[in-house]
Amino acid sequence: MPWLDRPGRYAATVRLSRAAGLPRWLPDGLGLAVRVDGPDGPGSVLDLLLTSSGRGRVTRHLPLPRADALAGPYSSLVSYRVSGRPCLLAAFPRRSRPAPVHGDPASLARALSAGPLVFDLCAETPDRSWRRFAVLTVRTPLPMEPNESADYDIYAHDAQQFTPGPALAALRRAAYQGSRAGRR
Repeated sequence: MPWLDRPGRYAATVRLSRAAGLPRWLPDGLGLAVRVDGPDGPGSVLDLLLTSSGRGRVTRHLPLPRADALAGPYSSLVSYRVSGRPCLLAAFPRRSRPAPVHGDPASLARALSAGPLVFDLCAETPDRSWRRFAVLTVRTPLPMEPNESADYDIYAHDAQQFTPGPALAALRRAAYQGSRAGRR
């Protein structure tokens, strides 16, 4: 049975980021990266990479720049393979505060000092509706230096019966390899 259908609690490391690094008040492509510890047992790791997107059947496949990290959903844009079937993934933020939460570290630290950020993690069903499979609660910012970044890779860190789909796989693998090489 794939990870998303197993009940349980998992530790996770989360990174919210801005794609182009534009000033925080300008819309930017926002990223939500999630590293789940232990989806296939001790020592296993699963990375999920999601991008700010739309809600609709077409726009959930398109990146959508925004200035507020909680203003809309994040999508995998392309499907994962879950038990052999294509499945788009999404994170829907629960709006818990009126002020915008920008994707920069200072704004995120301020937001987390006021309380956790909560996201419903969902999988697309065959009829294109969303089914919640987890609740992601972000409570504490990680202490990192400004030039430091966690390394996420959906191809190096997947789970049994829960893998990235074939769409754009070669291109994305090359992009991740280039990104890792550039950070070293």
